[in-house]
Amino acid sequence: MQILIVKTTSMGDVVHALPALSDIVQQLPQAQVDWMVERSFQDIPSLHPAVQRVLPLQWRRWRKSLWRGATWAEMASFRRSLRSRRYDLVIDMQGLLKSALWAAQAQGPRAGYDRHSAWEPLACLSYQRHAAVAPELHAIERCRRLAAAHLGYALPATPPRFNLRAPEPGWLPQAGRFAVLNPNASVDSKLWPQADWIGLARWLGRQGLGVVVMWGSPPEQARAEQIAAAANAEVPPFLSIRDAIGVLGRAQLVVGLDTGFSHLAAALGVATVGLYRDHDPAQVGITGDGYHRSLGGIGKTPTLEQVIAAVEPGLVEQTA
Repeated sequence: MQILIVKTTSMGDVVHALPALSDIVQQLPQAQVDWMVERSFQDIPSLHPAVQRVLPLQWRRWRKSLWRGATWAEMASFRRSLRSRRYDLVIDMQGLLKSALWAAQAQGPRAGYDRHSAWEPLACLSYQRHAAVAPELHAIERCRRLAAAHLGYALPATPPRFNLRAPEPGWLPQAGRFAVLNPNASVDSKLWPQADWIGLARWLGRQGLGVVVMWGSPPEQARAEQIAAAANAEVPPFLSIRDAIGVLGRAQLVVGLDTGFSHLAAALGVATVGLYRDHDPAQVGITGDGYHRSLGGIGKTPTLEQVIAAVEPGLVEQTA
């Protein structure tokens, strides 16, 4: 059975769809699964052993230059690659107009959420098959239920399995045992006070861990360097997503905001504590095979003391 999963963005959302893929190949061992994703996130599904082919989309870039002939040529090339294989089912796990648009370019019947379940109900007009999945469920649960409903198997009672393989990183910190801090986010409403990051980094250092402060853009690099300078921590060079996954997979602990790297760390089985300020952890909380905790919520900022209290059991588990 040939299946195409459409889950293009963002990093955390792509991670949340991985357990549905693990369910599919467990329940349907002969299934061959391809994955359509934004090029910047293509390393994530490619590290799952069940993905046969990754189809890297560049819609984020293309939509900014739709008046250029070169853009239309690139989109046509992508469409030819997409349509080189006919699918028995195309599952849009995103439930947005953009994902429905690109799912419609594939050859095969399209399936997705019904109009009461999709984030953008108009996307449902593109699907031939619909399934009701409660919007208030965790994103991982929604993807798992959607796949089970459309592929005709009972939802497994097992915990979500991400099955990510951490690659060899191109860079590693000097410390043999280290924690990773991710103090950056795409919106300021997610940020945790910088003084608390410094306090946490100093506390981790007193526990005998090296501390790595991650970043992905010049403003984020400046913030990371300020934290590192005040806490004797290490700032890596710019890392590709693949190299960042390699670093995360070798950490003893990760503490981060509600961003893709935090969800990736938990998916790799690393002890992870996620800090929330503008989202409900019940819907997008940290989930993984190892120790994991989600603190805070909408309008609720975790204190440094609360974070340290959540971190300590994770460190004990890592050294047990």
